[in-house]
Amino acid sequence: MSNLLPPALTTLNIATRQSPLALWQAEHIRDRLLALYPDMTINLLKIVTKGDKILDTPLAKIGGKGLFVKELEEALYDKQADIAVHSLKDVPMQLPAGLVLGVYCTRAAPTDAFVSNTYAHIDELPQGAIVGTASLRRQCQIKAYRPDLQIKTLRGNVGTRLGKLDAGDYDAIILATSGLQRIELDARIRSELDIDMCLPAVGQGALAIECREDDAQILSLLAPLNDNKARIRLIAERALNRHLQGGCQVPIAAFAVLQMANASSVNANNDIANDDNGTILWLRGRVGSEDGSQLLKADKRITLSGTQDEQETQANQLGIEVADQLLNKGAGDILAAIYQTT
Repeated sequence: MSNLLPPALTTLNIATRQSPLALWQAEHIRDRLLALYPDMTINLLKIVTKGDKILDTPLAKIGGKGLFVKELEEALYDKQADIAVHSLKDVPMQLPAGLVLGVYCTRAAPTDAFVSNTYAHIDELPQGAIVGTASLRRQCQIKAYRPDLQIKTLRGNVGTRLGKLDAGDYDAIILATSGLQRIELDARIRSELDIDMCLPAVGQGALAIECREDDAQILSLLAPLNDNKARIRLIAERALNRHLQGGCQVPIAAFAVLQMANASSVNANNDIANDDNGTILWLRGRVGSEDGSQLLKADKRITLSGTQDEQETQANQLGIEVADQLLNKGAGDILAAIYQTT
């Protein structure tokens, strides 16, 4: 516990979207900061983003998930807000000039959740069943696993998506496990997709805090919330995506874990490497075609050494090297074809 605020910093404004999940995330960060600085006044600046307004078009066709953060970043520029809280998987790989991810929080469940009112597992779906998702990453991996399934676009906040499932529009839908858990809808999760079948999105399950790069007071205030081990893993994932010139809404998956040197395997769905005591950084990446006919896979392990900054540099380089493996296998052609159709 600490009540030592930076000089002249007694009020903090957090920019957030207005969806129930986004508000949970902002309130979670607010509460963690209040536990550290109980005398601080913290306000939520609730913003409706373009991504929240356009619900009838696939994200890939209207600019990707960056549409969920642009207005929040404008609030940072205008100094209406001091920080913005994001689900990291929604944050573009290139940040606007002058802004930085000041904090990578401890990661929650990285998996995708199978949600259905009739079936308990994706393997139970009948031939031709309709599955809803807004993610090309999920679509390509599910189609690679079950080519017979029909994938239909599903947009909106969690409640809206569940409502469409309950109305009978879909046989099953796929959502982020962590999002359902955060808003206490765990009961809707019938099973979690095995990571070997459906590798997560870059940064899935992690929260990040964006702020102005030159705001030393805010960066100092936020420092206790940073999870250095999670940061290393997430830097590797984002470096892979960045090197592929991928956005947030492309069929690119990446997942990094930290292992002990003698670890023979990872139960990825339980993310056993989340004990984060290991020094072996293992990064897996995938790129797939929308119809699942091609699914390229690559991975590499490295032993981390040195200071935190040095390890972050090593993680960044690992992301580049795994991305290069994918490019050598033809990922560039797959992504170019997708960009031509969006």
